[in-house]
Amino acid sequence: MSHRNARLTVHGRRILVERVLAGRPVAHVAAEMGISRPTAHKWVRRWRAEGDAGLLDRSSRPHTTPHRTPAVVEGEVCRLRTARKLGPARIGPARIGPARIGPARIGPVLGLPASTVHRILVRHGLNRLAFLDRPTGRVIRRYEHARPGELVHVDIKKLGNVPDGGGWRVVGRAAGEANRQATTDSRKSSKPVIGYSYVHSAVDDHSRLAYSEVLPDERQHTAAGFWQRANAFFAAHGITVQRVLTDNDSCCKARLFTRTLAADGITHKKIRPYRPQTNGKVERFNRTLLDEWAYQRPYTSDHERREAFTDWIDWYNYHRPHTGISGHTPASCVNNLPEQHT
Repeated sequence: MSHRNARLTVHGRRILVERVLAGRPVAHVAAEMGISRPTAHKWVRRWRAEGDAGLLDRSSRPHTTPHRTPAVVEGEVCRLRTARKLGPARIGPARIGPARIGPARIGPVLGLPASTVHRILVRHGLNRLAFLDRPTGRVIRRYEHARPGELVHVDIKKLGNVPDGGGWRVVGRAAGEANRQATTDSRKSSKPVIGYSYVHSAVDDHSRLAYSEVLPDERQHTAAGFWQRANAFFAAHGITVQRVLTDNDSCCKARLFTRTLAADGITHKKIRPYRPQTNGKVERFNRTLLDEWAYQRPYTSDHERREAFTDWIDWYNYHRPHTGISGHTPASCVNNLPEQHT
């Protein structure tokens, strides 16, 4: 990519070459295009040597870096970062300084400036402790499947129901308790039991397109029925699901759920126990769901919250820019573009 002050793009360089080949003096063409004669000669010379490939931008990185830190020292910096987790220091209740406090702790151990350590960590992708898996010290690998449907993440989020009239956060503890008493006849140890809702979600790994429903339980028949509707939703968007990744909940481990997937030729994969990061895309969707819908504002009833969910999931899929896919909407990464949605 050309720098911001560049006079010529690749298209402009091609025009330059065409005018020179037409027999016009290089000096005249350079003046017309607002560049110097040496620059014009450079692009003509590169085109004659390499063809159109010579008109592309080249890296400004030097061929050799004689003063670069030796590989052995860089390896020791990385070892200290991954093994000892030397990161931001704290003095009192607040963190001091920017993210370079981590390099400031590693530098004195090896006799290196903090700035040098910081460049080494950036070079190896270790400049933030969030990039590392804390127990093992390994760099967390980010992945994205190449096509929609290659992998769909499925998970269930449990939410407490909202009593009619609002909970204690909306109307206060006394009124909130009265609303709980009036909403349900179920009791446990003389206390009203409002119960829970279960948000079943399926998120496509490539496009982040999501299908989600608020259901009354997380039993195997409920989960199997949810997947059938989710699969129909993805099929309507031109997505053929090949694999489904779930955690180890009892409903997902049930034979009925696996048979439901197998009936459509879908492979069922389960994450390793106690490793929810593997199912990270739907876990991140759950966090967005809580922030932007479930706890976005106080609701006066569970019915009101469920009605808001329908609009929110539509906005998420078709109108909300997603930073994980370069600011695009999930629907724009599949066949059904946002402009086609009504």
